[in-house]
Amino acid sequence: MELNADFSAAVLVRFDQIAWQASPMPGVDRRMLDRIGGEVARATSIVRYAPGSQFSAHTHTGGEEFIVLDGVFQDEHGDYPQGSYVRNPPTTAHSPRSDAGCVIFVKLWQFDPDDRSQFHSLMTEALSAPVDGVATALLHRDAFEVVSYSELAPDATLSKADAGGTEMLVIAGSVLWGRESLGAGDWLRLPEGQRLEVTAGALGGKVWIKTGHLPHAKAPAVGL
Repeated sequence: MELNADFSAAVLVRFDQIAWQASPMPGVDRRMLDRIGGEVARATSIVRYAPGSQFSAHTHTGGEEFIVLDGVFQDEHGDYPQGSYVRNPPTTAHSPRSDAGCVIFVKLWQFDPDDRSQFHSLMTEALSAPVDGVATALLHRDAFEVVSYSELAPDATLSKADAGGTEMLVIAGSVLWGRESLGAGDWLRLPEGQRLEVTAGALGGKVWIKTGHLPHAKAPAVGL
């Protein structure tokens, strides 16, 4: 399966315009944003766990990165509330579940194969003091990518022209990209060479951003 697999093109996916699809595990559904492969795939998705649902134990051969958008995600390593950012690099394993239900934004098979840095944090913990209405927390940086979280005051503008392309998920509020207004759950991916510039709406905006990674995403996914 290939979905939004041309990383040289801009793509905007609106949360409320894509259907939930059942996963192999009862009670776990997903909205696919991009994908190369079958059940084992390089994938970016929004995943919903019904209360009491779970996945069987598995190893993340290609790594897993996720944000908890709503509820509490759980595994044998702990509970991860809304606003958590989690990185499970290649070779890590767990048995995910959610007793009360949750929604997460998750990326699979998109790690440097040699990455072994496993951690979790609340995205708001390391927010900087606002500059021109934008406060930013650096979540992760390595030779392949930079991951950050920003909170924009009403009408504040955030601009990025980093090498390697840009990906943005709106966490809360709204931002204006050109003539397009993006709300919570909307996802934007821009190719290398295209600047990201967004301006927050009247209630401000909260966004997760990754840059630098798209040239590496062009390689065929492992384990198709």
